[in-house]
Amino acid sequence: MHTPFGLSHVWHQGDLITRTVVIVLLVMSVVSWIVIAIKALDLRRHRAQARGCEGFWHSADFADGLAKLEGATRAAEDNPFRAIAMEGRDATHHILHLDGGTPGQLHDSLDVSDWVTRSLRNAIDDFTARLQSGLGILASVGATAPFVGLFGTVWGIYHALLGIGEAGTATIDKVAGPIGEALIMTALGLAVAIPAVLGYNALVRGNKGVLHKLNRFAHDLHAYFVTGARVSEAGPRRAPLAAVAARA
Repeated sequence: MHTPFGLSHVWHQGDLITRTVVIVLLVMSVVSWIVIAIKALDLRRHRAQARGCEGFWHSADFADGLAKLEGATRAAEDNPFRAIAMEGRDATHHILHLDGGTPGQLHDSLDVSDWVTRSLRNAIDDFTARLQSGLGILASVGATAPFVGLFGTVWGIYHALLGIGEAGTATIDKVAGPIGEALIMTALGLAVAIPAVLGYNALVRGNKGVLHKLNRFAHDLHAYFVTGARVSEAGPRRAPLAAVAARA
């Protein structure tokens, strides 16, 4: 049993095009909510990982700092702050040939600061790409769902007018039902698009906050590997770079 009005009536009375539009909107909605849920959980985890950065700088040595970053959350292998610290350490060891690499390579002509900066920036860019993955889906759904619903509305109104023409009468009781059911498609499109747009904007703002903390952490790491101290108001305290790399 289904009522003469509402979604069930639209589904049962609709043709292939109408049902396809409903299915497309349903799939878009489900995918949007899945992306929002996954990215929100990732953002929450990265915020928790960012809170462990200050503990890293209060560690006795580099290894102890990495251990504190690993203990910040359970997913240590997915910790961008730990990954960027290890990337900076490996880059410093590599440019100074402390990793046993063969000297005389092309990158030996680069300044140590430039080499560490490049390595840290590459790590940040890789993480940024992972952080923003899936947001394109929300943007696409938010931009296209209203038009998909509008297409369903136009199609429904077209068939409603055909039915009215065949009946030969255009009284309010003949017009209101079919036109109202067609307008339901527009409402469905908006119901799918609005959460996608709001979720996209919220995730973008959250991602900017995480990236800001990651860039600041990378700046301090760069100063540590190049000068031997974290950047502070009093300025970094310079130490021999080889000694810094050996401690790392």
